[in-house]
Amino acid sequence: MATYLDRIVARHRELAGADERSLSAEVARVAMLDPVRPFAAGLRAAAATGEMAVISEIKRRSPSKGALNVDLDPSDLAAAYSSGGASALSVLTDHEFFGGSVADLQAARGAVALPVLRKDFTVAALDVCDARAMGADCVLLIAAALSHDELVAFHAVADDVGIEVLVEIHDERELAAALAAGASMVGVNQRDLVTFQVDHERAVRMAGIIPDDVVKIAESGVRDAADAANLRAAGYHAILVGETLVTAADPAAVLRSLRLAK
Repeated sequence: MATYLDRIVARHRELAGADERSLSAEVARVAMLDPVRPFAAGLRAAAATGEMAVISEIKRRSPSKGALNVDLDPSDLAAAYSSGGASALSVLTDHEFFGGSVADLQAARGAVALPVLRKDFTVAALDVCDARAMGADCVLLIAAALSHDELVAFHAVADDVGIEVLVEIHDERELAAALAAGASMVGVNQRDLVTFQVDHERAVRMAGIIPDDVVKIAESGVRDAADAANLRAAGYHAILVGETLVTAADPAAVLRSLRLAK
């Protein structure tokens, strides 16, 4: 059964197949850029204070939920997240399916001092270079969308160009692939890619088998402080929260409740 991820990845692979740029030239070019803002270290530092680190997402819409906040101002929302104590930002740059853009990421990053994850569908090594070039501090690699060899190769390119990597997984097999690629940050997506339903037990189950030296992040389906508290108790350093924040009347206040959940 085809999932929304299959359709999105197929489209991104189509576009990547038409890209004739030299990978070696792009790697050399972006490796010379200024260092990124620390991403994983910031999450660990926040978690060390006893709070739940929050990666706050800027997302206009999604294939499963439709319009969320299509008219958002990325600079204003980033500032609200910063005032609420976010440890990092996640910005959707996919336009066709999520309504995002590179401009959204650059506006958000320019408004605050927080590190920024480029939330997109990385299907080629040049995508990693593009994330670095646009100013992202971290790039997303989705294990379910990549072969083992691609995951290893793209992570290596990220290391070469000086951008951090978040590897998204769903199960034990994908965790093994992430660790084999050298992942130091792992995000467990609680949303089923076939049914779109959120399985809150997935993150709890996976937390116990992710090595302690890896930054643990729970993604999708975090609705409130109770969810955040459960994930913190399970051993997560951070949560990545999108819909709950972009649809909130006061995102800074909601963010504070997630951070301080006990």
